[in-house]
Amino acid sequence: MKKILISTILALLVLSGCAGEEKKVLKVFNWGAYIDETVITEFEDLYDVRVIYDNYDSNELMYTKIQSGEYYDILVPTDHMVERLIAEDYLQPLDLSKLSNLGNLYPDLLNRSFDPNNTYSIPYFWGNIGIIYNKNTVDVADLENEGWMVLNNPKYADRIYIYDSARDAFMVAQKALGYSVNSTDEAEIEAAFELLKQINETTRPIYIDETIIDNMITEQKDLAVDFSGDAAYIISQNENLSFFVPEEGTNIWMDSMIIPKNAKEVDLAHKWIDFMLDNEVALKNTIYVGYTSPNISAFETVTGPGGDYEGNIAYQPRMDNPNDEVYKYDDALKEVITDKWTRVKAQ
Repeated sequence: MKKILISTILALLVLSGCAGEEKKVLKVFNWGAYIDETVITEFEDLYDVRVIYDNYDSNELMYTKIQSGEYYDILVPTDHMVERLIAEDYLQPLDLSKLSNLGNLYPDLLNRSFDPNNTYSIPYFWGNIGIIYNKNTVDVADLENEGWMVLNNPKYADRIYIYDSARDAFMVAQKALGYSVNSTDEAEIEAAFELLKQINETTRPIYIDETIIDNMITEQKDLAVDFSGDAAYIISQNENLSFFVPEEGTNIWMDSMIIPKNAKEVDLAHKWIDFMLDNEVALKNTIYVGYTSPNISAFETVTGPGGDYEGNIAYQPRMDNPNDEVYKYDDALKEVITDKWTRVKAQ
């Protein structure tokens, strides 16, 4: 009887302990290959929680899932999507008093036009768009003299990749023509459309996805329009390659951490954001991903003597060109250029 009683008590204690040890779950929705996964484990251990970490490959895919009612505690959309989510009342304001590491970020990367005062978002990675080129086969003078129009130079026919993105492709054409990336002028949009068709006919670019990274590292083409973060990694893997951003201007983009209104673990979500702002965590992420960190310490470490991106021009996006712009959210514009981009590729 005594043995039975003791066994019963022990069993109850075990069950009680198991119930008490049920861990909180944080759901994170982020771009693929956009984090050093060891920091996820570190966060779980630090706060004794479980993280469900899902990936998406476009802002549109992320938006569709959120619109369907799926909940996440953390999202990491690009600036124009942050602007949209704010306008459509999908986000909740952040409690900045819970972000003790906010001071680790460059002040110039805060208070951006898409979210003044960082009411809803905190920078995660940022960069611009430019041209990766092979120093052995591309004349730098062509880049400097022609800018984005080098993509229409017959000299480079069948030697070009363009990352397959309607907004970014139209940015190239709009800047080449001296227009704003946010222009809604029908004549300007049509002119950009005609230029993209001309480029398509003249140099026959290959429109490509994330495989652009491995293909450029192995020098499959001589020129590629791509994100600075991809370029930084590619250059770090092949010293024959470099990065050029035309003076006509480009897109400055920023991916930011936000908390949706329907998040279930709001306090834990703030802890996640603050953890990502930690100097050592930010350093691990930027070394692994290759994209530019807004964290001062991480940036200085990787660009300083002996750093992973020392002397890597793509890792250090410019901030002083007045022709560079942030995309503004405009659903009608997006629909128009997406349709026209599909028509360019169908030629």
